[in-house]
Amino acid sequence: MTEASPIIAIDALHVTYNHAIVALAGASLKVWPGEIVAVLGANGAGKSTTLRAVSNLLPPQRGRVTSGKILFEGRDITHLPAYRIVRRGLVQVLEGRHCFRSLTIEENLWTGAAAVGTGSRDARHDLDRVYDIFPALRDKRRLPAGLASGGEQQMTAIGRALMSRPRMLVLDEPSMGLAPRIVEEVFRALQRLNAGTGLSILVAEQNSNVALRYAGRAYVLEHGEVVLEGAAETLRQRDDIKTFYLGLADRRHPTGAVAEAV
Repeated sequence: MTEASPIIAIDALHVTYNHAIVALAGASLKVWPGEIVAVLGANGAGKSTTLRAVSNLLPPQRGRVTSGKILFEGRDITHLPAYRIVRRGLVQVLEGRHCFRSLTIEENLWTGAAAVGTGSRDARHDLDRVYDIFPALRDKRRLPAGLASGGEQQMTAIGRALMSRPRMLVLDEPSMGLAPRIVEEVFRALQRLNAGTGLSILVAEQNSNVALRYAGRAYVLEHGEVVLEGAAETLRQRDDIKTFYLGLADRRHPTGAVAEAV
């Protein structure tokens, strides 16, 4: 991969569930190294499907890529096993957090290091770094994750992903079920990570307000297609963004071209 290449490129991706339900119909997007990119859309627009496809997590949902491809750092990962995608440096934080409820917060964090075989000394360094990013976790490290608040569980899930030493972090609806104050705290932490380390981030969000404040660029999905894309700041200024976001507008210009913010 050259410096000018995207860290991830999704090209004309088609996905179906149960061999019948079309979830993505030719969606394409790119993330350049060091970017925060948001994927927006209403329920059922294809946001989570896009992220599951990126990490090859479709099969457990009876989904599959029928055409198109996904390149990570220039290599085709479309059908690569999920664990190998993680070891290549692309790590996802699933919707709903999915912490191991019976394990403590710190034990949950250690599982991220175990997934990629990080040595104990390096993993301890990574653990201290996670606690620096999310100080609240240090105080609750001995608490079973199942007894932690929603915000603490989300921080744990993100911290666990960071323990896997990603070059790209993928997050599915990180604001879901969280109080506004905690949402801001989580997104500020992601922004600091991005600015401080150059970590590339792809985040799917239904909360377009917060996503467009922290992302550099964004794509809007509707019915499995990209209908709008551009700089996040530009999209924030558009009067029709909520119309697109809610899926109430005509998806395409009269020419049939995908709308693009300029």
